[in-house]
Amino acid sequence: MSAIIGILNSDPAADSYESVQCMMRSLRKYPADAARTWHGDSISMGCHAQWITPESVYDTLPYYDEQYRLAITADVILDNRQQLFEQLQVNSTRRQQITDSELILMAYRRWGDQAPRYLIGDYAFVIWDSDKRRLFGARDLLGNRTLYYHQTPRHFAFCTVIEPLYQLPGMKKQLNESWLAEFLAIPIIMDSIDVHGTVYKEIKMLPPAHTFSLEDGRLHLSQFDRLDPLDGPLKLKSNEEYEEAFREVFQEAVHAKLRTYRQVGISLSGGLDSGTVVSFAASPLREIGKPLQAYSYVPPRDFTDWTGRNWMPDETPFIQTIARHVGNIQENYMDFPGRNSFEDVDDILDMMEAPYKFIENSFWLKGILEQARQDKVGIVLNGSRGNYSISWGPAYDYYARLLRRFQWMRLHRELKQFGHNQYTRRSRILPEVARMAFPFITRAFTRNSTSDRPQLIHPDLAARTNIYNRLRRHDVGLYEYEMDEFEARDYQFNQLAVSNHYGVSSTKLSLRYGVVERDPTSDPRVVRFCLSLPTEQYVQDGVSRSLIRRATVGYLPDQIRLNQRVYGIQGADWIHRVRPHWGAITQEVMSFIRNRQSAAQGLLHIDQIRASLDRIGPDPKPEQAYDPHVKLVMQSLIVARFITKIV
Repeated sequence: MSAIIGILNSDPAADSYESVQCMMRSLRKYPADAARTWHGDSISMGCHAQWITPESVYDTLPYYDEQYRLAITADVILDNRQQLFEQLQVNSTRRQQITDSELILMAYRRWGDQAPRYLIGDYAFVIWDSDKRRLFGARDLLGNRTLYYHQTPRHFAFCTVIEPLYQLPGMKKQLNESWLAEFLAIPIIMDSIDVHGTVYKEIKMLPPAHTFSLEDGRLHLSQFDRLDPLDGPLKLKSNEEYEEAFREVFQEAVHAKLRTYRQVGISLSGGLDSGTVVSFAASPLREIGKPLQAYSYVPPRDFTDWTGRNWMPDETPFIQTIARHVGNIQENYMDFPGRNSFEDVDDILDMMEAPYKFIENSFWLKGILEQARQDKVGIVLNGSRGNYSISWGPAYDYYARLLRRFQWMRLHRELKQFGHNQYTRRSRILPEVARMAFPFITRAFTRNSTSDRPQLIHPDLAARTNIYNRLRRHDVGLYEYEMDEFEARDYQFNQLAVSNHYGVSSTKLSLRYGVVERDPTSDPRVVRFCLSLPTEQYVQDGVSRSLIRRATVGYLPDQIRLNQRVYGIQGADWIHRVRPHWGAITQEVMSFIRNRQSAAQGLLHIDQIRASLDRIGPDPKPEQAYDPHVKLVMQSLIVARFITKIV
C-alpha cells in the first residue's frame, strides 16, 4: 500500500511542483520502496509506495497514460482481479504483471464514474483527466484506506494522511470543536459519526464508498454503493447448502487477501472469528510453501487474573488448540514486557494525527506490527468485523423477535434447547427475552439519559455543539435500549462512521510499519452473503452463532467451534501495566486541571476529571480495567496532550 498526494491549482500559471515536493518530504517518516512524483499542467501528484503484492513491484506511480491522457496515483490492493480481467477483456499474456492501478484506469475508461462499483478491495485513488481538466477520486466501499483533502479558491490538495497538507503555504492548524465534541461524548471506541470532518477545521475526508469529482472549481461528492445483498435474500434447500455456500464465498475472500510476495501473518486469538480466518488461510499457504505467522497477545507473567470463570485474558490454551488442529502455523506469543499504554501516548498521537481511544490495546497493536515487519510479513490478517458477519447470531435478540411475532411453537422449542445447552432453566431466560422484546416497557421505568455516566466533555462545549441530540439516533453506546442486534448489525455495515473508524486506524498503522492489515470477515462479498441469509441460519436448535459453528466442522477443533462458555477478553491487564506510572499520570492530569490557561479548559469537564481521580485514588486496582472513571482520566490526558500540540 502507499501514501498518495496531489495538488491542483486553479490558476494554470501557478506552479504546483514545490508544494508537492514539500508534501513528499513530510512522508519520509514512513518506510517506502519507491517515492515518485508526476507533474502536469497545473497539477502535481506523488506516491510514497510500499510494495505488498507481487504486481506492485512493477507499478510506477504516479502513472501517466500518454494515449488516453490520464494520470493516476493510487493506494490499492484489488481482490477481484480475475473478475476484472474477464470484464475488461485483458489478454491472458498480460495478466500476471498488470498492476492494480492499471486495472483501475482501464475500469475508469470503461465505466467512468461508476468504476468503483466494479472494484473489490482496499483502495483510494485519484485520476487526472487532462482533456476534460477534471479530477476524479474514490475511496473503497468499506473505507479501508483514507483520503483527506483541503480546498481553497486557489487550489485543491489531497493526501492519504493529514500532516503533508499542512506543508502548503498559509496552512495553520485549527481545532474542529464539532468533531472533538463527538469524540468526547461518545463512550465507545468510535471517534466520531462525522465521516466528512476531521479534528482539524481545514481538513476534510472523503467518506467510505464515495467518489469525488472536481471540475471548474466545483467539488461534487457522491456515494457509489451500499453493502446490501446484490440479489436479495438467499433461499437454499438445506443447512448443508448454506454451509457449503458460505465456505465457497469465504475461501475466495481469504485467498484474495493472501496475495503478497512477502510472508503472511495473522492476529490470532482463541475465538471463532480469527480462528476461522486462520483455518481457511493455512492450507493455501501450505501449497505455496509459506507458513502462517500467528501473532497472539498474552498478559505478562506477573499478571494475576482477576476476571470471572467465563473470561480468559490469556487465550494461549485455545490458540494452541487451534494451531495444532490447523497446522502450518508458527505461533508467536507476545507479552511485551515493560510496555504499557502510558509511555506510548506521544508516539500514537503522532501516528494517528488525532486523539484516540484504543487505550487498553495501543502498545500491543503497535508491537505486533513491529514484529511482523521484522519477520518480513507484508499482510497481517484479522477477523475484526466477524461478530457482525460470519459469526453473527444473537440468540436472545432472535428469541425476542419470535416473541414479538407470537411465534410460540418455535420460541418454545428454541428456549428448551437453549436452556439445555446452557444448563439453565427457561424461567431464567424468558424474563430477559421479554425485556428485549418489549423495550418500551423498560424505557417507561428507565431514564434514557447519560446522567449516570461520567462525562469527559465540558458542559459548555456539549451545549454549544448540541452534541447529545446529534448522537441520539446513533448506536454509539450513549443511550440504553436504543437498538437490538438486528438494528446494530445494519448500523455496523451501512453507517459509514463505523467503517471510517476502522479504516483510519488501519491505514495509519500500516503506513508506519509497511505492513497491511486485511480482514476477510469484512470483504464485501462475504458481508453481502451473510446479510442475505435467513436469521434461522444464525440461531438454530438453541445454538447462537450457528452458521459458523456448523460451517467449520473439520476446520476448527470442537473445543473452539462449540465453545459457548469461556470467552477471550483483551485489555484486562492494562492497569496492571500502568500502575507503576499512576503517580506520573495523576501529576500530568492535575497540571492541566489547575492551569487556568490550559487549552483543555472549556473543552474537558475539569470537575468530572477531578472527581474521577478522587474516586480512583492513588493506586488503581487491576480489576478497574473497565471502570469508566479510569478510562476517563487516561482519555483526558491523551486529549490534553493533543490539544497542547496544536494550539
